[in-house]
Amino acid sequence: QEGIRIRSKRKQNTPIVTSELLQKNLLKSEQEIWNGISPTYKPVTKRIKEKLEELHNKYTFNSGSPRIRVGGNVYFEENGCIFLSKADDDEGNVDLLFSTDDLGFSDAFIQRIRISPDQRYMAISLKSENSEEATCVIMKLGHFPVVEKVIPSVFSFEWATNDVLYYTSQENLKCQNVFMTTFTYQKHTKLVYTEQDARFFVDIYCTKDRRFLTINSNSKTTSEVWLVDCRHPFELPTLVEARTKGVIYHIEHRNDKLYILTTYGEPAEYKLMKAPVASSSKENWQLIYALEKKTKLVDFEMFSDDCVMFLKKGGHLYLNVISFVSHSVQSIKLPTWACEFELESHPEHTTSTCYFQLSSPVHPPKRFAYSFKENNLIEQAVQEVPIITNCHTTRLLAKSKDETLVPITVFHNTNSKELHRKPLLVHVYGAYGIDLNMSFKEEKLMLIEEGWILAYCHVRGGGELGLSWHKDGCQHNKLKGLHDLRACITLLHKLGFSQPKHTALAAASAGGVLAGALCNTDPELIRAMVLQAPFVDVLNTMMKTHLPLTIEEQEEWGNPLEDEKCMNYIKSYCPYQNIKPQCYPSVFITAYENDQRVPLTGVLRYVQKLRKAALCHASRTGKKGNWIPNIILDVQTNGSHCDSSWEHSLNE
Repeated sequence: QEGIRIRSKRKQNTPIVTSELLQKNLLKSEQEIWNGISPTYKPVTKRIKEKLEELHNKYTFNSGSPRIRVGGNVYFEENGCIFLSKADDDEGNVDLLFSTDDLGFSDAFIQRIRISPDQRYMAISLKSENSEEATCVIMKLGHFPVVEKVIPSVFSFEWATNDVLYYTSQENLKCQNVFMTTFTYQKHTKLVYTEQDARFFVDIYCTKDRRFLTINSNSKTTSEVWLVDCRHPFELPTLVEARTKGVIYHIEHRNDKLYILTTYGEPAEYKLMKAPVASSSKENWQLIYALEKKTKLVDFEMFSDDCVMFLKKGGHLYLNVISFVSHSVQSIKLPTWACEFELESHPEHTTSTCYFQLSSPVHPPKRFAYSFKENNLIEQAVQEVPIITNCHTTRLLAKSKDETLVPITVFHNTNSKELHRKPLLVHVYGAYGIDLNMSFKEEKLMLIEEGWILAYCHVRGGGELGLSWHKDGCQHNKLKGLHDLRACITLLHKLGFSQPKHTALAAASAGGVLAGALCNTDPELIRAMVLQAPFVDVLNTMMKTHLPLTIEEQEEWGNPLEDEKCMNYIKSYCPYQNIKPQCYPSVFITAYENDQRVPLTGVLRYVQKLRKAALCHASRTGKKGNWIPNIILDVQTNGSHCDSSWEHSLNE
């Protein structure tokens, strides 16, 4: 008895020490496994790398970085340097204003540039690949630009006036404080706003006409906006409308009216409304335009006399132009091959043309222009990009367990015969109301050229069919996303697109929840699974409130700490919780040692448990030559959560 008492005293601090030691040991053993396996793939890696570099050189043309025009000057960034040129200078004369190398930020990239209205100051944010936090550098411009101030851990920033900068500080993935700093003779910095609710994240935006700065406090489902009048930057911010649970709104300004993009009212999709600046509360909001049900608002841009909405509806992209002068709405269906669009950054507020790019996973970006005056769409031939002609795009609908029709986008080589024998790569995400990423990637084109079929399953929980599509697949509806994925893969096989033994499933981050869940419930549907920084340990992560994102993520997954029903529901689909001895597909996972969003511990535990279950099944069945899946984890010491740079995706 005496001995037992002494041991219990000694062990008071051991759980933390043990878990840290356990993680170190797990990590070490995984690195040893990876080091032993990776040389096997050297020849195939070399071939793929050469092919991807060839495609990258063929299809990536340098359209130049975004230009920021202020008066007669143009600011732009290239290779870690910021240059200034005259707008009417055709001779290519430029002045170097800033270089990351000169300031000892050689491993950082320039994320954001903001020029003060009188062009005396320039604020830049610099971010390294290994960190989620950025550093803000303020330069005093002139014949010899000098560093005026360096502010660490900054998320967003905007100039209110010539010498007053507002910024948000970021700590542990949270942004809750807004500061104002001045660069006049009485230089000072003061706190102007603090968000008390841990579920909310704060950022700053400047209206297109530069009349207001907006302090935006957003959770996953609710928002609140405060206005800073740029003519009186030292006055306290004023509230537009107090937060109402489930109502999201964003603010623009034109001619003394606030233009409000909001989910308020029925149907529960986005609407454009307006209200006088002086009386901005909800009862004064007047409807201008409402999106139809099952329509996704992808982007919104305000110009002096028009606003542009990029929409996704029934798998197709549309450009809607609302004129504030004629009060008309023009809707233009964009080319059917297009899956993604991106508005060119920093468009001029008074311009008569809106520029944007269209792309798909297998079509490199093409530049288009919409003329407000001519009311027409023009394809811009900046540089001749070889046209992809050998790829066929098909849009399908799979009937889910509850009869809901789930969209699938399929790409395959037009010359492919016997599609049921071809390998199939299925993509899924299904969380946060975010669409599957369908922008151009060289590796997707390479797979098409090599005879693969690519399928994108737009399951519930994602945002492809608007806000209700997300709501229908989060919290206590999460299993609907799993049913959707199963229905999509089953339909693809039924229609002759490949077969289970040639099918692979790919997912990243929160997409790992549905992919990992399917791996447990229907492992016979796929032969392999590729996961990048996957979220596979939902229950344990959502039980740890000390982690930076747990509280704000409760609106997506629920709160298992306070709701037993929710706890049991998460348990029913959580990939880690449902691993059991059975015949699993092969799995390849990339994780990041310093990932702040998806803790490495959960990934390590998942891999260990999965490998154990697969081996247990193989030994139980005990047949000679029994297939044991490859379960491989590559833990990268560099890079942050799902880094999407070209170099990183090439290595991946």
